[in-house]
This record gives sequence, C-alpha cells and structure tokens, in this order.
Amino acid sequence: MKFSAALVLSVASSTLVQAMPHVHKRAEQDEACTTTAHAHRAGKRAVAVEYVYQTVTVNGQGATVSVPTFTTLSSGSASSSAPAASSSSASSSAPVASSSSSSSSVPSSSVYSASSVTSSSSASSPSSAYSSSAAYSSSAAYSSSSAYSSSSAAPSSSSSSSSSQASASATHSSSSGGISGDLSAFSDPSQPFQDGTIACSSFPSGQGVISLDWLDFGGWSGIENSDGSTGGSCKEGSYCSYACQSGMSKTQWPSNQPSNGVSIGGLLCKNGFLYRSNTNAQNLCEWGRDMADVVSELSQDVAICRTDYPGTENMVIPTYVEAGSTMPITVVDEDSYYQWKGMKTSAQFYVNNAGVSLEDGCVWGTAGSGVGNWAPLNFGGGYTDGVAYLALIPNPNNRSPMNYNVKIVAADSNSNVIGECKYENGQFNGGSDGCTVSVTQGKANFVLYN
Repeated sequence: MKFSAALVLSVASSTLVQAMPHVHKRAEQDEACTTTAHAHRAGKRAVAVEYVYQTVTVNGQGATVSVPTFTTLSSGSASSSAPAASSSSASSSAPVASSSSSSSSVPSSSVYSASSVTSSSSASSPSSAYSSSAAYSSSAAYSSSSAYSSSSAAPSSSSSSSSSQASASATHSSSSGGISGDLSAFSDPSQPFQDGTIACSSFPSGQGVISLDWLDFGGWSGIENSDGSTGGSCKEGSYCSYACQSGMSKTQWPSNQPSNGVSIGGLLCKNGFLYRSNTNAQNLCEWGRDMADVVSELSQDVAICRTDYPGTENMVIPTYVEAGSTMPITVVDEDSYYQWKGMKTSAQFYVNNAGVSLEDGCVWGTAGSGVGNWAPLNFGGGYTDGVAYLALIPNPNNRSPMNYNVKIVAADSNSNVIGECKYENGQFNGGSDGCTVSVTQGKANFVLYN
C-alpha cells in the first residue's frame, strides 16, 4: 500500500507540508495493502527523503501473521520543478521546502503559493460504572445522559463493505450521532476527556468522536503498536487513533515523535485504560476553520476520505456528502496543528466517484479499484497566517476521469476567493498538476456537479 505524489504547500515564508498525498513507494509499481494491517512508514513528508518501510502483518486480534520485512528506497537526485498548481500564469516567488533527493517515479511535488494565483472573484461576489455527569461512559454501564458513550472496541470479523447506498445510510444512523457526529457544526465539545476512566477495550464516541465500524479496529481509525506494527486491537502500549466528525480534527498525538519521520497519533493505552497523549488539549476533537463546505448538486452520495494524520495515514476519516446536501470539510489551522519536523501540515482527502459507499470508499483500495487511495481526485485544505488554501489535486494512482465535476467557488458575495480552480471532464483548468485558490474572507465551496 502506498500514497501518491507529495504536495508541498509554500506560502510566504511559511513552509507547509501536506498530510497527503506523499511519495510513499515500495517499488516502481503501486501496491495495494491486502490485509487489515498497514505498513508502518518512515521518512515521509519532505519532498526528498530516504524511504524506509517496515511491514508487520497482523490479524484483527493483533496476532502477527507474517514476519517484519524492510524495504529501503535510497533516494536519487531530484528537483522541485513540478509545474505550479495555480490556475494563473503568474510565477511563484514563495519559498519551497528544500529537497535533495527523491525516489519517486511519479511527480514528487506540486507547488502552489499565495503569489501564484490571480483574482477571479472579488469581495463583492475506567470505571465500568459512574455518574451520568461523567464526560465518557463505559460500555459496561453508562447513563444515556452522558456526553460520551463507549462501546466495546473488540474488532469484529463480520464487518464487510457494502456498495449499496442503503447500507451506508444504515451505518451512518448509528449511536452517538453516527458518522455525522453528535455536535452541531462549529459547536464546541462540552465535556473534557477524563484520562484513565475508559478501558482500552472500549471506544469513546461522542463529543465529536465518531466510530469507524467498517474497519474492524473496534471503531478506531488506526492503531500503532509498541512493536512497530499497525492494526489489531487497542492494547497495552498502543497509540489508538480515532476519527472526528467532518470539519474537526483529533487533538491527540505525543510531542515526542519518532526521529525516523513516522508520525504517531491517538490515545495511549496504558495499564488497561485510555490516556491523552497531548494533555494540553482537554477535548479529543477540535474544529478547523469555518472556511469551506462541500456542496453537492448530484443525485448520488459521495464518500470523501481524509488521511488519518498524524498516525497510520489510513484514508478513512469520512466526509460523507449525501445527494443534494452540504457538509463542512476540515480546514486545518496549521498555525496551531501538528507539525512534522517543524513544518506545518494540512488536511488531505481522497475523493471517490459518486455512488461509492462509505464502507467501500474510505479504505485502502487495490490497483484498478478506483476507490480509497486509488480514487481519482484529492482535495487539500489548510489555513495559515489569515488565509485558507484549498486545492484540487490529481492522484497519480488513477488518471481516469471522475463521474462528476468539481469547482471551488466563493460561498457568497461577502467571500473573497482568489484564483480559479475547476476539475471538469477529467481535466484541471490549472494544468495537469491541479489547481489552488486562497480564501481571504468568508468561505469557499467545493461544488460537486454534473
């Protein structure tokens, strides 16, 4: 399994590193992950690094089913010469993250900056039982009035993907607000997470946290184990990552990150209970900037899947846009969010064809499947120094046209969106490397249309 080409975002004097897509190559051919475990990767995020991969395959219960193997891809000479993703002919003068090497056979970067776009629209346009006031409640006993509820997090072997919209809808209407979450848009969580009160065998849903039941990780979005493997159940010493409802991001990752470039994120399982890995954040989820929505004009639902970062980078964090609906999409405040080796990171998404179910789309895909990491399009979203940057990005794994079009436009006459960005009939208006806009006021819409 792997990610596609790196997108490096440079704005003024700030170097911003996208959480996805990146150059993650095992070999010259794209390979799909064939198990529920995912490769633990090192040396990523920079435009040019040495890539080291460790693969430890585990089953749903966390038992190792294959021995670790290592693949090191030594890097060769490379340059950041990819065409700018801007729709403007103006050249960029913004600095770019320096690179000395890259082993990718696909474009390693797509550079865009605030200065590389011109305006096309203006401002005119664990206790098992405790009181109902507890922030979280355990599956053994909890009150329905609790702000959080915890269900058994033991992985289920019966969860299978369904391609039907009916199955997806049933999944989304589950407890704690389902996949859409329990909070109104940009309404903050009301109850802080309490360390050491929920067993690692339970999943803490609510207060923005959503359960990803189709992954067979007991609701978790990904699990990074103390032995370097990923997957299985949330157990002692593991970092257990989780998803937040669309528009939000998780707040938990340890400040002490591995020196090899692997990112770690999630709650820590310690002495049988869950603990925050970032005690500076009281809540498990926080809102990004209210500067982008996805607006569907389609007759079918669309599964948009954010990478779980920092963490395993599974493309499983859902923004599920039902036909004719509008959903907020996460625009990370990069000035305060996770940094990789001192560089800011943004939110990145794989965008599936219309009609692909959540369970089929927000997973690792296989070559030719057109879903997950093989979806035909990527979105990017980040905010820094007062400006939001939104992008449409090609996925080198899949150059086939999507079955609908996308454009980024101002949400209303009070919003100021600089630049033009459109993906129509499989083509970007800004060239083959995609396009970017900057939002200096108000918000923009990713409009899905036929």
